[in-house]
Amino acid sequence: MGSTAFYPEEAPVHTAVVAPLAVERHPVTTAQFAEFVADTGYLTVAERPLEAAQYPGVPAADLAPGALVFRPTAGPVDLRDWRQWWDWAPGASWRHPFGPDGPHAAPDHPVVQVSYVDAAAYAEWAGRRLPTEAEWEYAGRGGSTTSYAWGDEVTPGGRLMANTWQGAFPYRNDGALGWRGTSPVGAFPANGYGLLDVIGNVWEWTTTPYSAHHRVDGAKSCCTPPRTPDPAVLQTLKGGSHLCAPEYCHRYRPAARSSQSQDSAATHIGFRCVVSL
Repeated sequence: MGSTAFYPEEAPVHTAVVAPLAVERHPVTTAQFAEFVADTGYLTVAERPLEAAQYPGVPAADLAPGALVFRPTAGPVDLRDWRQWWDWAPGASWRHPFGPDGPHAAPDHPVVQVSYVDAAAYAEWAGRRLPTEAEWEYAGRGGSTTSYAWGDEVTPGGRLMANTWQGAFPYRNDGALGWRGTSPVGAFPANGYGLLDVIGNVWEWTTTPYSAHHRVDGAKSCCTPPRTPDPAVLQTLKGGSHLCAPEYCHRYRPAARSSQSQDSAATHIGFRCVVSL
């Protein structure tokens, strides 16, 4: 587990042990999430007004429900300032990821605009759970020990293996097999375990709190016990997304990792569930 070839937060390389588990073949789709909402009446974090006490001084109009939306820039920009391509969009949710005036979410695409809290609620309803980072990386590697889940070449034989940014980030997106943004689950090859979209398409939530490097001191359990959601806690995301580009986010690899607060929802984050065996 881990890598020393790309980003410092992926180190050190170490051995992790996970118990037997079953992994959903693809990320949870919009259609699957809609079944959960229809059955429970669940309201996602993005659909709830922000709590004024948590955002002192913010005008009431800015506390309306919404989420983060990616907007391509008009041309090259300083890649150190993510605020140039992320917007807060009132009314954005899993039903309309880019806002109420945008297109409906496609039923066969991974559901997006779901926070960690929302993903955990779905998993509980489905009788499943979210994976730990170690479980996710084990599954994501598909039995491989290479940089990418499919080998050490990013496009073996010129073949695009995952939905990642094609073009110059963040202003020119040529599309991955024609898809700009999320793609239908299964549009790209499965990994060695038969898992679809485990790399690219959307980042996926795990139950592991994020740290600046792997914590390898002390014993580790195979899975993380449930915790009360805390917006201040950063969770580990895995797998990369359709917004990952080599010049900015070369994280479409099993060892790659990123951080996100538990209450955040965005157009490039989804999840899949697992079951202990």
